Amino acid sequence: MTPRAYASPKRAATAERTRQRLVRAAVKLMKSKAGPRSMSLDSVARAAGVSRLTVYNQFGSRRGLFEALFDERARRGGMHRMAQIMAGPDARAGLEQLIGLFCEFWSNEHSMIACLVGAAASDKELSESFLARNERRRRALTVLIGRMEALRGTSSQALAELVDVLFVLTSFAVFAELARAGRDGEAVCRLIKDLACAAIERCARSPAS
Repeated sequence: MTPRAYASPKRAATAERTRQRLVRAAVKLMKSKAGPRSMSLDSVARAAGVSRLTVYNQFGSRRGLFEALFDERARRGGMHRMAQIMAGPDARAGLEQLIGLFCEFWSNEHSMIACLVGAAASDKELSESFLARNERRRRALTVLIGRMEALRGTSSQALAELVDVLFVLTSFAVFAELARAGRDGEAVCRLIKDLACAAIERCARSPAS
């Protein structure tokens, strides 16, 4: 008979503290002059004062380390609110809330994300992590657009194009470019919401399939 696995609360708490310690070490490395290039299981182990095996057991790979780092920044940035937004009864209001959430996140994490975006161009693992994260945003937009009463009867092609437009509008690249002109986060958010609204109205007027 196979012994029943026993999960010790104390052991789990210790593992979580170790994980948080490793994530903090990873964040510190990310903010160093070398930036994402300095990120490896070995470098995080040295920064945290643990063995490479400890880091491997927690994250499995460099990609897993990036995912944990993104999860930590998302938690700090309030991205857990997305679930509540998606569960709301009004899809149009939900879209505005989603835009506000991402604008707040892009604004608060601007320097870190800019650093990561720059490094992703030449870092395959980091680029793959970004693409996977971005697809979550695309899926959320697709769900909200599909629930909007004003778009009932709109052709599938027009809806797909609308999702593409909103996906671009809610990206960090667009936020950063609009903020570059001296706008604060709230001003950028208002502009993106206005552009999103215009895109939806235009789609609603498109011929039905």
